[in-house]
Amino acid sequence: MNNKYLQAAVLVVVAVVALFLIPWKHQPAKITDFESCRTNGGEILETDPIQCMGPDGKTYKEDESPAPDVMLDAPQYGDLVASPIKVSGKARGNWFFEAQMPVTLKDDQGKVLFQGPAHADGDWMTNDYVPFSLSVPFVPGDAQYGVLIISRDNPSGDPANDASYAVPVRFK
Repeated sequence: MNNKYLQAAVLVVVAVVALFLIPWKHQPAKITDFESCRTNGGEILETDPIQCMGPDGKTYKEDESPAPDVMLDAPQYGDLVASPIKVSGKARGNWFFEAQMPVTLKDDQGKVLFQGPAHADGDWMTNDYVPFSLSVPFVPGDAQYGVLIISRDNPSGDPANDASYAVPVRFK
């Protein structure tokens, strides 16, 4: 009787050891996008945009960053500016309300040197880019640096709709 228990115990131990020693067939990772293709041995193709080809020959494009909501022609990051600053660029139409969006110039101490609206130079009732331009007069005082802030107009006051684009500038 004791022998049967010993045989059963040995069989259990052998079965457990066999589970760990027998190589199991590895299931290939499911590739669904560029990142999963790249991290699971896909071939990176030198294309524009960059693509990854999976083992099955299917290709996946690298996610492209979304275009910014505001693009300034002037001033550029760190520009040396004098009064009045000629501001020009384009912003998504949903940044405007009644064809306007707020623009603020602050010095390096946070003092507001200018606050006023930029006006859309086209149809602002779109999600496409709308050109704008304005002249920003200011008196910098002793300040050497400042920041130009273009804000999304948010008449609702809902913080979820707040957004801004800031460009540091230097004063002459």
